[in-house]
Amino acid sequence: MELSVLNIQGQDTGRKVTLNDSVFGIEPSDHAIYLDVKQYLAAQRQGTAKSKERSEVSGSTRKLGRQKGGGGARHGDINSPVLRGGGRVFGPKPRNYSFKLNRKMKALARRSALTYKAQEGNIIVVEDFTFEAPKTKDFLTIVKNLNVEGKKLLVVLPGNDKNVYLSARNLQGAKLAIASDINTYGVLDANVMVLTEKALESIETVLTK
Repeated sequence: MELSVLNIQGQDTGRKVTLNDSVFGIEPSDHAIYLDVKQYLAAQRQGTAKSKERSEVSGSTRKLGRQKGGGGARHGDINSPVLRGGGRVFGPKPRNYSFKLNRKMKALARRSALTYKAQEGNIIVVEDFTFEAPKTKDFLTIVKNLNVEGKKLLVVLPGNDKNVYLSARNLQGAKLAIASDINTYGVLDANVMVLTEKALESIETVLTK
């Protein structure tokens, strides 16, 4: 698939880039996407939920009533889960929700997500750019020139660019990523991907290894 390279004014430069079929033209694997997104979301969980069990509730350990003959469920002290204010049975405990996913599976998921974006025609390639100083107004001008206002954007740069990052961080719906760090969730969550030429080369280099 060939795409025209635009400048930051939204004009066609007359140059074209060919998307690598091994990255943007594979047979997508929905299962790989599911696993990678599941792993990403699981890693975002704090895992700090905690409730007190019977042994952790403050209260006397004196047995309140006889074992049998009370007409209800048997229980011991006032901390029993049977009673109001007692401990919770099998309550949540702090835990780590993250899990391992093979590197090849993660790469397949990213290629699958990029393939879907290419098939939908939601990839824009622009010339490499930077800002002399952080200015949100300049970034908004680029968004307007590319006719992607009001859409969730994922702008992919070849490396860290502090001025571009500071210019975009206040905008809701616009996210920046480094080519080597893009993830499946970020690609699928965006309506449109804006790639610089060097970022495109970096993505293809990483995902064709």
